Amino acid sequence: MLRRVTFPDKTAGRTRRAVLAGLAAASLAGRSAAAGQDQRPLVVASKSDTEGAIAGGMIALVLEDMGLPVERRLGLGPTLIVRSALLAGDVDIYPEYTGNGAFFTGTETDPAWKDGQAGYDAIRRADAARGLVWLARAPADNTWAIAVRGALARKWRLATMTDFAGAVGRGLIRLAASTEFVESPAALPAFEAAYAFTLPLDRIVSLPGGDTAVTARAAAQGISGVNAGMVYGTDGSLDALDLVVMADPKGAQIVYEMAPVIRRAALSRHPDIAERLGRVFRGLDAATLRRLNARVAVEGQVAEAVARTYLRERGLIGGEGR
Repeated sequence: MLRRVTFPDKTAGRTRRAVLAGLAAASLAGRSAAAGQDQRPLVVASKSDTEGAIAGGMIALVLEDMGLPVERRLGLGPTLIVRSALLAGDVDIYPEYTGNGAFFTGTETDPAWKDGQAGYDAIRRADAARGLVWLARAPADNTWAIAVRGALARKWRLATMTDFAGAVGRGLIRLAASTEFVESPAALPAFEAAYAFTLPLDRIVSLPGGDTAVTARAAAQGISGVNAGMVYGTDGSLDALDLVVMADPKGAQIVYEMAPVIRRAALSRHPDIAERLGRVFRGLDAATLRRLNARVAVEGQVAEAVARTYLRERGLIGGEGR
């Protein structure tokens, strides 16, 4: 999934580098306090990943339920492309991750990004100067994680990275991960430093790409003796593959909580958007996002259909619509 700022994007190696996001924010003229007064469509975008498509679909459906005209640009591209379009005024709103604020601002080493509230506050302040508003965020942390095959986790009672470190010490772990995950100071080395373990290189199957579908399946199926894999916190295949995500109680990783980011000019015309989308995103915990992602990634359903069903079942949009 294309959730982080990467050059190339996260799924192509997840190289974390600062984004030069100094594009001038174009203002949209006019203001409307009621739906229908301003008929210019709100352009809703998302990145080209499953979770982004679902969340972008939710945003579009809620805005339409409010009676607002919407233009969809879902699956627009990786982080840099979508973020740049937002700053340039070509996009009005899209779902982004708080952790990417570290790279938008060039402050990756600031410990604030490893605290959900502190990171959210930091990027809200920084983006306010760019004419952008971060709305209410989801409580799910979709950061890098390590998942262990369910049978092994149950046998040895592995639930946290502290437990994982102990399993490494007993020689129980063989990990599938991308080269980036193994080498980046922000990934496996950060886990090793926080939990005082070292995973020997001969216990790692290092892959050139960053596709967690591959590493998760390797762990689930025991490919090349692998029993643990690099994953993201809300990957849809985790339950289906019987993988147990190791919790990170020491906060070794930057927190990635998803929130709609909207141009201030658009929010000024339609201020009720904040409350309506807040009701949606506050309910998207990790278990919910994994379940929704699985309906697309595992069951093959269409992302916006999954989004519509979820919103209707919870009374977040009406029963009629597109």
